[in-house]
Parts: sequence; C-alpha cells; structure tokens
Amino acid sequence: MIDPFMNVDHAWMSAPTFPPHPHAGFSAVSYIFPDSETGIDNRDSLGTHNLIRPGGLHWITAGSGVIHQENPAEEGKTVHSLQIFVALAPQERDVAPFPLSLEPQDIPVFQGKGVKVRVPLGRFGDLSSPLKPPTAVTMLDVSLQSGATLTVPIPAGETAFVMPIFGTVDVDGQSFDFESLKVPVFSAQPSPQTITLGTARDTAKAMIFAGRPFN
Repeated sequence: MIDPFMNVDHAWMSAPTFPPHPHAGFSAVSYIFPDSETGIDNRDSLGTHNLIRPGGLHWITAGSGVIHQENPAEEGKTVHSLQIFVALAPQERDVAPFPLSLEPQDIPVFQGKGVKVRVPLGRFGDLSSPLKPPTAVTMLDVSLQSGATLTVPIPAGETAFVMPIFGTVDVDGQSFDFESLKVPVFSAQPSPQTITLGTARDTAKAMIFAGRPFN
C-alpha cells in the first residue's frame, strides 16, 4: 500500500541496537529528528564511518549488498529517528552499493504561519532537497502549531501516506495520533491530489511520504 516505501520504523534507541547486519536489493534510510538527544555513529562495509547528527539524514543504496551498523553516538543518550526502507527499480537492485548523506543545515526549511516544513527528500513548493537518490521520493517533516493548517500537493501517479509523530493531526478532516498507530494512505491517482493537515489542539508533528510505486 505504501510502495515505493517498504517500511518506516519510528524508533527511540539509547543503547547499541543495530549491530553489523546485511542489506541488499533496496535502500536503507536513517532520518534523525532535530529533537534527538544525540546522533548515530554510522558504519558500513564500504568504509563509511560518519556521524548522522540530529536533523540529518543518511541514505545507503544497498544494491548488490552491504553490511551496515548503527549505534547511538553518545552513551546514555537517546536517538529519536526513523528507519526507512525504500524499494529500488528492478534494474537497479544489483547496482554497486553507495552512501548519500545530508547534513542538518543543508535541509531546506519552509516557515509559514504556525507551520514549519523540513524537506529532507524530494520537494515542497519552491524548495528541493539537494539529495538525489536513485528512487525519487518525497519525505516532509511537518510541525504544526495549534490552529495551523497546511496543504501539500501530491503529483499524479504517486502514492502518499502520513505518519503522526506526536500530538493529534487532522488529515483531510479526520484525526490521527501517534497512540492509535493508524496511518492514512492515499493511493496513486491519474490526477494530482492534495493532503490538508491541521491541528486544533496543541502542537503536533507528522511526516508525509510520497513516491511513484513500482507495483
């Protein structure tokens, strides 16, 4: 239903959680929320060793295969993050693996009335992420103040879904929150769609994902 995304794991980790493990045939993406207490010490079998700082993103195209390891950068502090698996086009599933990284300060940010949108992947309005991954997807980190609304266009042919992170988010007039574990999904349509987010309560945060499915 969320193709080209395979899964999204909303995670908190405060101890070594992902020892060396293999990936192949897709892309593994780590997005660290700006409110995270620490970053991720990221390593892979290609020789990559970097710090994914709070607010940053790391994308590894596993392709023909890679060994990956992630741990909190500072002992006793908690990482607040998303772990995301993104499908590759069939003809790209055996490419040589390679990493892509995006520092927090390089992520475009839209500021509106009661609204903040970070654009780690894809585009929103006139803003585009500088990252150019092999699977073109959009991921927006949306923060809403009480009473604020935001309308997000979804191009024709793309699926989309909204993941509440905290607070209660109204999606096209229907309320969703983190505790309910319900995610509204919008299937691909031949014409462009729009998704309207809002919150009538306290502040809220949600992620919007969109991409063209591989079916």
